[in-house]
Amino acid sequence: MIAERWAVTALRVFLVILFGILVVFETLSLPGKFMYMAQQNPNDPLIWPGAIISIFWVICVQVVIVATWKLLTLVRKDLIFTEAAIKWVNVMVWAIAAGWVVLVGVFLWVGFNADDPGAPMVLFLLTTGVTAFGLVLIVMRALLQRATTLRSDMESVI
Repeated sequence: MIAERWAVTALRVFLVILFGILVVFETLSLPGKFMYMAQQNPNDPLIWPGAIISIFWVICVQVVIVATWKLLTLVRKDLIFTEAAIKWVNVMVWAIAAGWVVLVGVFLWVGFNADDPGAPMVLFLLTTGVTAFGLVLIVMRALLQRATTLRSDMESVI
């Protein structure tokens, strides 16, 4: 139990740091970068859609971080095998699915319009990684659902 407590505490610290970095990215870094790009090339129609998509992806990651924080709270309270946990995992799945749909769209658009294979390959790697992560999360959700059902069955027997 002590290792679990340390792991949860350490994960919370890094989630706070990551969330803070993402806030800086979505409020300062990304808008500033895209504003600079717009000044350098004002006729590029894809700069602002790129900014919006990038910020959307950051928000998707932030939703996953908040849901993870909520799940860690449930772990600490020994309530992880409840419907509340499944709801937060569903939030994570939907946030990843939303980001994945946009990522696939960007991958396809870049893939069909690129003259260099570098960007499509990076996007293919990201799409594959997000797909794998989302599918692992779906499997973990199914396991959590089964464990929750088993725990409620055990509690009703006892």
